[in-house]
Amino acid sequence: MELATQLGDRYGRDVGVEVTLVDPEPFHVWKPLLHEVASGSLDPWVHQVDYAAQGYWHGFDFVQGAMTGLDRKKQLVSVGPVFDGEGRALFSARELPYDTLIMAVGSITNFFGIPGAHEHTFALDTVQDAERFRASLVSACIRADSVQSPSKRRVRIMIVGGGATGVELAAELRQTARFLSVYGLHHLDPMRDIQISTIEAGDRILPTLPERVSEAAAELLERYGVQLILREQVKEVTAQGLFTSEVTFHGADLTVWAAGIKALPLLSKLDGLIVGERGQLAVRQTLQTLDDDAIFAIGDCAQCHWTEQAAWVPPRAQAAHQQVGFLLRALRVRLAHPTERLPLFRYRDFGSLVSLGRLGAMGNLMGGLISGRLFVDGIVARIMYRSLYRMHCVALHGW
Repeated sequence: MELATQLGDRYGRDVGVEVTLVDPEPFHVWKPLLHEVASGSLDPWVHQVDYAAQGYWHGFDFVQGAMTGLDRKKQLVSVGPVFDGEGRALFSARELPYDTLIMAVGSITNFFGIPGAHEHTFALDTVQDAERFRASLVSACIRADSVQSPSKRRVRIMIVGGGATGVELAAELRQTARFLSVYGLHHLDPMRDIQISTIEAGDRILPTLPERVSEAAAELLERYGVQLILREQVKEVTAQGLFTSEVTFHGADLTVWAAGIKALPLLSKLDGLIVGERGQLAVRQTLQTLDDDAIFAIGDCAQCHWTEQAAWVPPRAQAAHQQVGFLLRALRVRLAHPTERLPLFRYRDFGSLVSLGRLGAMGNLMGGLISGRLFVDGIVARIMYRSLYRMHCVALHGW
């Protein structure tokens, strides 16, 4: 979305350049906000951006539909049909020509083949997923509120995965539960009757962040009644809860799966494009795919080498944002001087921030922001976390 907007601003009114954005959905919501949508603390319709309207104001065309295939020889992208809520066709299947193709299809939830995980848990890949969980949460609370016996009046929420998404969701749920009275639920005690648990296979939550950040987040969550279950790996999920071994069972009324992501299976079927060991499109430091100079990949769907760390660029919002800035420069070179060598992308890690809702935020800053590492928490971290979304809004709408 950021890339299409800024390319459209630069080239959209140039008769020699056409910018087209293809997406299955008609609107955009910043994905890091989905845990707030799921908890009911954020209205997605207030924050959504209509693709067609954005294209009108910023000089790019929008085509709704999911990419279904690719013909590299003819340089054609296949786009599937689109249906309305009643199953009637809105758009038929189409083929779109391209000179330069940029893949930014993101990622999907990884269930790791755990039996029952896909069928009995909620993922947070889309706004629809988050809204479905929120509606189920409200329904579960209404049913619990009508139970006469206080000892049996409870809602058990299990979150699988102690990464940023799982931790942020647990914090948001604990806080929004206090406002259940607006639904007419006056018997349900939000601290006593709503049980929130986060289960993590590792030794600590937020395993990719420094230990100090992890410990501070764990202390805060436990203080507000969030149960942390560590060193237990999910073996099976049922409608009643989940097993972490043959005998250990954790009951749950609602289970959210936030244990990891994976590449879309579509990527391995795109006319011979090479994918890496994680199923992402393998790209060079120019972000071009290994075997096609006309195709670029960015974000979660790209496997790009992180030269300073001898690792892969992580699937994070800041990585995608940096790749957008790089492509704006690289495409300018490509359009003006097709035979000239493109610059090389270098990822810079600026650290991580985790939102704990109204409790604040915490994280570590590093890289180009400061010399070394800096631990931040409280209101300062909260302001900085919110500023990330403001920066995204600036990229879409300007200051």
